[in-house]
Amino acid sequence: MNTLLVDSHCHLDFPEFQGRESDLLDAMKTNGVGAALIAGVTLERFPGVLALVEQFPNLYAGVGVHPDTEEGEDPDEETLIRLAQHPKVVAIGETGLDYYRLEGDLEWQRERFRTHIRAARRCSKPLIIHTREAAADTLRILEEEGGGEAGGVFHCFTESRSVAEAALSLGFHISISGIVTFKKALQIKEVASFVPLDRLLVETDAPYLAPVPHRGKLNHPALVRHVAEEVAALKGISLDALAQATTSNFCRLFGVAINA
Repeated sequence: MNTLLVDSHCHLDFPEFQGRESDLLDAMKTNGVGAALIAGVTLERFPGVLALVEQFPNLYAGVGVHPDTEEGEDPDEETLIRLAQHPKVVAIGETGLDYYRLEGDLEWQRERFRTHIRAARRCSKPLIIHTREAAADTLRILEEEGGGEAGGVFHCFTESRSVAEAALSLGFHISISGIVTFKKALQIKEVASFVPLDRLLVETDAPYLAPVPHRGKLNHPALVRHVAEEVAALKGISLDALAQATTSNFCRLFGVAINA
């Protein structure tokens, strides 16, 4: 492979990886994965994210509070903007809506999402969007808040082709995870085939969703190669062509340069 792959979304700060970071980076290099983005999930965990991206030059960060996080500090715009000034912080998120895990009045979740969008617009950083069983509200709020001005990516995409079309029309990218390698994931396979090559990213969402043939095991950034192989096959292109496109998209979207 001439072009390096990028894992556009992972959580290397999670306890599963503690003390194993150097081995994970070595595995990335062996498998042609040149960089990874660690998405923030809480403000309390964010110092650990920063410590990792400061230690390893090919790791980048997003700052945000995951939509199903009910405890801990709720971010305001000024806090997100301040933390996003760090040179290795390239995105706001992950953020969005998740109606799968939580019930009841979730207006607080929608307001938190609006806060992230406003911060992203103000600091000119792209958004990392998480949406689960909440596509209509996610798209509505993005439209109402001018989220397309910030742009970004719908990560670990699990929605329909019509939702992908709506996200693309707002100017967002679509990121495909290891779910695409699962035999019954026909909807995601369809989306991966459909999304234009210049708006596509690949990810692991590690430590979750390990791709086939590692399904059920601990996921890590080196395994994004399996995701890329499946997406390339679905699109009828070479792995190198898929890698070149998705890495170029990542660099353009997040304003970074990745060297082999």
